[in-house]
Amino acid sequence: MEAVPGRGEPRRVTARRAAAVGAFVLAAALTVTGTGVAVPPPPPNPSDSDLGASRAEANARAGEVGQLTNQLAQAEGRLAQLQDSVELKMEQANKAMVDLQSAQDAAGQARKDADAARKESDAAAGEIEAARLNLDKFIAASYQQGSTIGSISAYLDSTNPKDMLARAQLLNAVGGSRFNALQGMQRAQTDKANKDASARKALDVAEQKQAAAAAAKGNADAAQDSAVRAQDSQAAENTKLEADKAAVEQRLYAAQAKAGGLQGQRQRYQDWVAQKAREDEERARQAALSAGSSHGDGNGNGGGGDPGPPPRRVNRPSGPAGSSVEAVIARAMGQLGLPYAWGGGNGSGPTRGIRDGGVADRYGDYRKIGFDCSGLMIYAFAGVRSLPHYSGYQYTSGTRVPLSQMRRGDMLFYGGGGGIHHVALYLGGGQMIEAPQSGSVVKVSSVRYGGIMPYATRLIG
Repeated sequence: MEAVPGRGEPRRVTARRAAAVGAFVLAAALTVTGTGVAVPPPPPNPSDSDLGASRAEANARAGEVGQLTNQLAQAEGRLAQLQDSVELKMEQANKAMVDLQSAQDAAGQARKDADAARKESDAAAGEIEAARLNLDKFIAASYQQGSTIGSISAYLDSTNPKDMLARAQLLNAVGGSRFNALQGMQRAQTDKANKDASARKALDVAEQKQAAAAAAKGNADAAQDSAVRAQDSQAAENTKLEADKAAVEQRLYAAQAKAGGLQGQRQRYQDWVAQKAREDEERARQAALSAGSSHGDGNGNGGGGDPGPPPRRVNRPSGPAGSSVEAVIARAMGQLGLPYAWGGGNGSGPTRGIRDGGVADRYGDYRKIGFDCSGLMIYAFAGVRSLPHYSGYQYTSGTRVPLSQMRRGDMLFYGGGGGIHHVALYLGGGQMIEAPQSGSVVKVSSVRYGGIMPYATRLIG
């Protein structure tokens, strides 16, 4: 147990205490200036020219990516226009097929009418021929018997005036009825011939319409093929631009990484310099404390008394890191997820798509059971009215209202000067359901206002 100062050996105890404090201060100084706060060797310090060159390279790559991005955006815009053109041609092909079917139906009916009229005319001609034969026989018999109408013998052979009068009345009656019958049959023959001529004319017109529709379909198919080829070419250009852009972006990322790496090296070097300055300052302070403790007071105490705990580093906080309308919509919504199939869909539901010789064939639409845009509308509105399988005819199938007045259940159309190429059903709230294009499915989309027609078509209310 240590003696209390003033009792036993107070001065020796005080001296030992001073020596112990001095040893602690020296140990603390050695600890502070030793491995505990030793500054690590300096990291690499890239030159300003290196930093400038890396930034310039990154900026150049960024500019190149920007240019390619603009080119890609323009190419994608052209591709979208070509896609619209393809959709338009496909809808025109739909129109041609609707027209062709109508012309074929009209031609078939005209043929039936012409055949019926010809049969009636042939029957009338047979009856008239039979009437002529009967009349010829009558005239011949009357002549042979001397009772020809207007013949003197028919009267001279009479045995008395009464007999002569009776014979004259009989001949007049029989002759008049025969001639009247002949005239009536001739009129009937003329009427039947006129009907036959009208039927033949109707048949000619129907066949002309059928030929025109077939030619229109051929033109539409040719135009569609041209658009498809252009789209394929544009798609190839897009693919190349995408590849070029990806390559340049990789070079951009490498340049940015290099620039960032050099900048990071510079920052780490600057941090090292700041840390070294702080450590030098701390070393100087500890040295000053150590020098002060070597000069004790008259009682053998160090000049500073108890040095207290070693200084603490301060950590700065980091920076803040309708009723029927509803039925129509329900029918359409019930088809969500079904595949797009060009030419598919009727009033009973989805049907197998048809060949188009282009885009639809490449997507295998003719093997799919689904809808195209106008086919979906046919199914949705089947309980309201029958619609043709062509969006252009559907556009004029009801009351047209400005888009500012469109409401749930209206049909929205897309097209331009060349015609209409797409139709969708408005759901309200800026949403619509559509069968967009080959490779897609029936889905709900936001209303697109690019290329939209100025009117919606309303079939209900």
